[in-house]
Amino acid sequence: MIVWVFWLIAAGVLFVVEMMTLTFYLLWLSIGALVAGVVSLIVPEALLIQVIAGSLVALGLTLFSKPLVSKFRSSHGFKDTGTEIVGRQGVVIEPIEQGRYGQVKVGGDTWSASSDQSLSKDEVVRVVKRGTTIIKVERWGDMN
Repeated sequence: MIVWVFWLIAAGVLFVVEMMTLTFYLLWLSIGALVAGVVSLIVPEALLIQVIAGSLVALGLTLFSKPLVSKFRSSHGFKDTGTEIVGRQGVVIEPIEQGRYGQVKVGGDTWSASSDQSLSKDEVVRVVKRGTTIIKVERWGDMN
């Protein structure tokens, strides 16, 4: 198979995973893989040049965007919508066992959730912490 196809597949997979995590780091790797794919169209035999080009683009985007994102997040009026979920009430829609993930509906959104307690379906919970894509919950009314 032609090398640029592998780069395109890698870029697509990284992009899809980025859409699930929303961290921006995989987005830059995805763009780097896309650049490597373009380079492979120009210089198909030079795998090392493709890897270096993709790596430099991903590294450059990461280094360039880090200060911008930090400045944006610390600016007056910035509100991270994900932090608003902490303290809110939700309902377990897929049971949660200790050490395993379940599903919790908070407002109109469904989240993967963990808990230090076993929680059954339809139990009312409170969000105590939010990670990138997983929230931590406890029974509504429990104050640990």
